[in-house]
Amino acid sequence: MSARITLASGVTLNTQIDGPDGAPWLILSNSLGADQSMWDEQIAFLSASYKVLRYDTRGHGQSDVPNGPYTFDDLVGDVIGLMDALSIETAHFMGLSMGGMTGLGLALRHPDRITKVVCADGRADAPAPFVGMWDQRMAAVKEGGLEAIADGTLGSWLTEDWRAANPARTKSVRDMVTATNVDGYVACCKALQKLDYLKSLGDVKIPVLFVGGSEDVGASPETMGAMAAATPGGRYVEIANAAHVANINAPEAFNDAIKGFLGV
Repeated sequence: MSARITLASGVTLNTQIDGPDGAPWLILSNSLGADQSMWDEQIAFLSASYKVLRYDTRGHGQSDVPNGPYTFDDLVGDVIGLMDALSIETAHFMGLSMGGMTGLGLALRHPDRITKVVCADGRADAPAPFVGMWDQRMAAVKEGGLEAIADGTLGSWLTEDWRAANPARTKSVRDMVTATNVDGYVACCKALQKLDYLKSLGDVKIPVLFVGGSEDVGASPETMGAMAAATPGGRYVEIANAAHVANINAPEAFNDAIKGFLGV
């Protein structure tokens, strides 16, 4: 079931729900430059056990593009607002990259509503080189739209051999990137530049699984391993031969990595 849902804040988010009535809820959150379709390879697997709620993050897909810049308080608040609008008391949460970072914010601030988090291919802080990289990315997008960074994005998201072997899916991912609203993309980049959860990971009270591709540069195995070590009970699982968007690059291995944690 697809629906556009207006939150109490006034922001309208595009959503998709799959899975049986009465099943526990699992919320999926997309990366920067993507939309809810990035989870297509997981839906059949997850909806056998969960009522799965996907949504386009504000500024992405068919969701509203409020005036920016955005903050992670905004992105976290959108999830809680969506839960309130759908009368969801508690849910598990899985996000990738920006979505995974949103999950960390939920774990820290709303452990009464979020029961488990899978943080995939994310990080928890914004050191100076990271901030500078987003300045360059925003400048390129403002000048040339998402087309200006599409090929570079694919190069970091998906390994070269996978792209060569999967041209149709690679094209669909590229189309998803280039369809992203420029203002929404830039507003979310501003949130990423203010990312500051690393110092608080020791306060997390709910189970968190960190999952990442072995070939991921932006959220490297070393970075994610350190995040897991800083999180009470945290665990990191590395996906071999996968880059930044591991759930698309290696879907079977990704699904295997999360199934025990989520009980599917």
